[in-house]
Amino acid sequence: MDGEGGTGRRTLLDAEAGQLFRDVVREGVLRPDDERLAEEHPAHASVQLLVELGLLRLDDERGGWLPVDPATLQAGLVAPMGRQAVELLAESAAWADTLSSLASAFRRTPSSSATHEEIRGLDAINRFLEGAVDDAEEELLTAQPAGPRRAQALAIASSRDLRALERGVRMRTLYQHTARRSRSMRDYVDVMRQKGAEIRTLDEFFNRLIVIDRRLAMIPGETTQTAVIIHDRWLVEYLIDVFERSWERGRDYDKTTRTTESEIAAEIRQLTVRMLTEGHSDSASAKRVGVSTRTYASYVAALKEEYGVQTRFQLGLAMGQKDTESAPDN
Repeated sequence: MDGEGGTGRRTLLDAEAGQLFRDVVREGVLRPDDERLAEEHPAHASVQLLVELGLLRLDDERGGWLPVDPATLQAGLVAPMGRQAVELLAESAAWADTLSSLASAFRRTPSSSATHEEIRGLDAINRFLEGAVDDAEEELLTAQPAGPRRAQALAIASSRDLRALERGVRMRTLYQHTARRSRSMRDYVDVMRQKGAEIRTLDEFFNRLIVIDRRLAMIPGETTQTAVIIHDRWLVEYLIDVFERSWERGRDYDKTTRTTESEIAAEIRQLTVRMLTEGHSDSASAKRVGVSTRTYASYVAALKEEYGVQTRFQLGLAMGQKDTESAPDN
């Protein structure tokens, strides 16, 4: 009764065989000369199934096949399936534990010739990251650019990061200043900080980076669907140094004061001005500032109003003139 055969038989019992059983219950008996017992009859398979399951039994005194109360057969039919399901669940859990242990060993002990490897596909990246973070024992360093993270990504990260923090892993995370404006980000940060995480923000754009126990690093690949895992000790140390330099310049993500808000706003404004003067496209500039293209356009509009101009060309001239006037005389 297991596998596809069991499913097919139960499906038949739900349909034609079940209806035949109801008919026999209503008729009281299935006579030996009933045409439905003939092998060529369409209902023959249903009759066979009812007999095999014990739902029809031959009664010589009544002269035919009598229906049997299904409740009397349920324990004998269903209970073994339940026991088998429990055994399968236990076996699947054992397989999962064994494979997880082997996967952990694989992540921790890359081949001596492999300094890096590429992972393709977001699902594969997330699976690797989930396992790698769960393997962390001492420290997690993460740099997450491009402003606030999406709610779904935060939910996944929250569960993963909390497990690490509860194991006593030290976690330091760097975001851009614009992440402070998201309510979901603030809620996530509050929870993480309560569990001991250290979180800072920075005005400058930086690339995504994750370092685990100073032995493994993950950086973006050539597309958003790829990631590169670095095992080489010296490359990992170099990336840690890059992170530490950015961390030193970052601002603590604490209860922001008005002074801090003003300073952060000034830094975002300065970065926007730099993007304009360097001639980057709106999409590239928005990514570097850590906001949407629409929000970046509103920053540009605010600068136009500040300088009293109508076009970006006029804005560039006005900013250039101001820089010239503020430059010290030689």
